[in-house]
Amino acid sequence: MLRHTIQRLLIAIPVLFGVLLVGFLLMQVVPTDPAIVRAGPTATQDIVEQIRRQLGLDQPLWYQFGLYVWRLAQGDLGVSLINNVPVTRELAATIGPTVELMFASLFWSIPLGILLGTVGAYYRGTILDRAIMAVSVAGVSIPVFFLGLVLIWLFGFHWQLLPFTGRGGPLWSWEGIRAIILPAITLGGVFVGPVARMTRTSVLDVLGADHVRTARAKGLSERVVVLRHALRNAMVPVVTLIGLQIGFLLGGAVVTETVFSWPGIGRLAVGAILSSDMPMAQGTIIILSLGFILINLTVDVLYALLDPRVRST
Repeated sequence: MLRHTIQRLLIAIPVLFGVLLVGFLLMQVVPTDPAIVRAGPTATQDIVEQIRRQLGLDQPLWYQFGLYVWRLAQGDLGVSLINNVPVTRELAATIGPTVELMFASLFWSIPLGILLGTVGAYYRGTILDRAIMAVSVAGVSIPVFFLGLVLIWLFGFHWQLLPFTGRGGPLWSWEGIRAIILPAITLGGVFVGPVARMTRTSVLDVLGADHVRTARAKGLSERVVVLRHALRNAMVPVVTLIGLQIGFLLGGAVVTETVFSWPGIGRLAVGAILSSDMPMAQGTIIILSLGFILINLTVDVLYALLDPRVRST
């Protein structure tokens, strides 16, 4: 198990380096000059050139990238060009709200998706099964921003039941819970469908296996057969899908945080890109990419725990 985890960690290192390189090169093709952003639109050309030298923008790209990686190794993500504060300080203030939003969205969407998929598999071919699959397909097809806007109109404007702007407070407070309900439903709504469909497919395959028929022949109740013998053995592909979808949720969090003015990393990334704040944009890209890599690493470890055959590969 430890060997499997170390192998996955070693594979993640070149992936992270590739993300750093691609993110750095993408910021270079942006037409806005960071020196002009830092100096302001009314600055003279001499001041702009001086700032460019201070930022190291007059050096070759390979030197700039090497200096950038060296600073990252020391934990220095640079300074924001707009508000002149360290990028790490801004990121530290936004990681918490993003983690809260993702936790709240997964808290209800994963159990619901597994439940719907299991029920659909057990009652396969019935009206209930078709209804569950219809809801799953609709959940996958509806864009995140559209679902968010519909929820804002219904629960924010029409019925005025829930707040829809900003973060009301910590997740353990009542105001924080009320403020996170609509963003969590929006972000988790696109997660239920894929989990339900994968669970249904996996449970259907396992229900026809020999060990399930043997469990039924022993006289075990259907609840024990489905939960202990079918669902447990069907969780390996479901966990894999959940890990991949959680990674994609980071992209959905960008849209959700923008729609609901949620003070997370996604909203910070959008603001940094729109304002041409290159250090801040690069910092958000690194954090989002690192989160995606860590999520996939966790999935690989869980996969090995659920399927011992993976540990020997």
